[in-house]
Amino acid sequence: MPSSPKKRRRTPRQVVRGVRRRARRAAGGVRRVWRRSLQLRVVTSTMVISIAVVAVLGVFLMQQIIATTLQDRERAARSEAQADRNAVLGYLNRPSGDVSKPSVDSGDGLQRGGDSPLSQAVYTLAGRAGAVPRYSVIARNDNQPGEFFVTPNIDPRSIPAGLREEVSKKEAGEDSTHYGDLYYEGRREPVRGMVIGTRLDTSGTMLDSGYEIYHLIPLDNEEETLNSVLRMLVAVGAALVLLLAAIASLVTRQVVTPVRLTRQAAERLAAGRLDERLKVRGEDDLARLATSFNDMAANLALKIHQLEELSHVQRQFVSDVSHELRTPLTTVRMAADLLYDAREDFDPMAARSAELMQNQLNRFESMLADLLEISRYDAGAAELDVDPVDVRDVVLRAVADSEALAERHSTRFDLRLPGEPCMAEMDSRRVERILRNLLFNAIEHGEGRDIVVSVGADRDAVAVAVRDHGVGLKPGEENMVFDRFWRADPSRARTIGGTGLGLAISREDAVLHGGWLQAWGAQGEGSQFRLSLPRVAGAPLRGSPLSLVPPEVEMRRTWRGHMTPVLAPAVADGGNDAD
Repeated sequence: MPSSPKKRRRTPRQVVRGVRRRARRAAGGVRRVWRRSLQLRVVTSTMVISIAVVAVLGVFLMQQIIATTLQDRERAARSEAQADRNAVLGYLNRPSGDVSKPSVDSGDGLQRGGDSPLSQAVYTLAGRAGAVPRYSVIARNDNQPGEFFVTPNIDPRSIPAGLREEVSKKEAGEDSTHYGDLYYEGRREPVRGMVIGTRLDTSGTMLDSGYEIYHLIPLDNEEETLNSVLRMLVAVGAALVLLLAAIASLVTRQVVTPVRLTRQAAERLAAGRLDERLKVRGEDDLARLATSFNDMAANLALKIHQLEELSHVQRQFVSDVSHELRTPLTTVRMAADLLYDAREDFDPMAARSAELMQNQLNRFESMLADLLEISRYDAGAAELDVDPVDVRDVVLRAVADSEALAERHSTRFDLRLPGEPCMAEMDSRRVERILRNLLFNAIEHGEGRDIVVSVGADRDAVAVAVRDHGVGLKPGEENMVFDRFWRADPSRARTIGGTGLGLAISREDAVLHGGWLQAWGAQGEGSQFRLSLPRVAGAPLRGSPLSLVPPEVEMRRTWRGHMTPVLAPAVADGGNDAD
């Protein structure tokens, strides 16, 4: 039993490439949704602006709350500190016999100092009850370096060296405030707090100078309160942003929904459903928009109906006139042929008249044939008689039919045909007519210079290009040469006697085959017409084996640094070209 094939392991580069491809696809989908949804853009813009405004206001409000809370706390702490300082000064200034030991367990109260007045003052401050919770530290600065007295559970590290240096430099009685970490014995994590330090004013007393008092005020309660306020502000801000987004979505929906319905109705109207109308609700601007749209649709339907009737009448008139003219034209042709054959027996004036009548009858018959062909296309009655044909043979027959006219205009044909057969399914009669029209047009405007006829083929398509070196085309005329009865220079007289319908019929023949008929031209460089047809009848045409711009022109302009002239598709569906 054959083993199942192993799954091929993807390389890291292939994995990265696949991830990038999926990311690009996802980003493209997001961009497409963003561009197509007005409601999404409005709601997103509202949310972004709301977030920015709420964030700015929230930061400003939080800063004000923090500043106010700390100012109030600092104000209350300074008041308590001043009261404590006065109490300490009064306590230290007592006679030594008046000092009574407080009822506080000294085992946990003081780190140093014993029963000195300073330690007794610390005990007194530790036992005081105040409106502001605090701990106090009293230290002797100059006379007793290193000796300090600390209220219970306070680590002396809570007083930074910078604060002590600042206190020592200030005048006695001036406060210095420091915000930082407070360290407690038995706790690993410090607590945010405030330290107020002051050098005691011992002037006028019996005390030595150098006393400093520090009040340590923990701010953990305030910090918890501010955190609660911050969480509340964030929650309220998020709720406000979502509420504004919901309001924007609701308001936008009220505007976008009628606009969306109008767009859908316009698309159905453009697709040919001329009876499409909008429902009118209310009397606001959107209701008036719906009313205006309905009026426009009604007028448009009426105008289109009138134009269809007029077009039908015109097509019927052209068809009827063309058919009715064939009978008298046949009679006139018979008489003219008799006169033309017997012109040698006439005097010179009558013989010349017979020749002129013969030429004009030929032109009239050609015009009548073109009008009948146009009427068939307008009526949708044109059909193809498809057979496998070698394009080279069709080109040779068209060139042979044009040789006599080319000789009269001193023009030569330069044929560039491949050595292998170029088989394609086509109506050879119509394709040959296209090529004759292109060759006649090149002879008419080629000013006697050589005409290059090129044939190319690839796996899916065949192409024929007719290149002349005459006056060329002005910018924008590439799209106009296929219009009915259009002439590049109205003041220029026709030397061939065309009807002005040849290129229009050629374009219709190309479209009927599912192909392209395109033109390129530049003043002073001539013009080139390219016919591209699929090899298989009915197959989509994705490209052409021949370039629309002549290779020598493209090469010359590349050397000069110019851009390639604009390609001009001249088919009904736009004729996208792969070149």
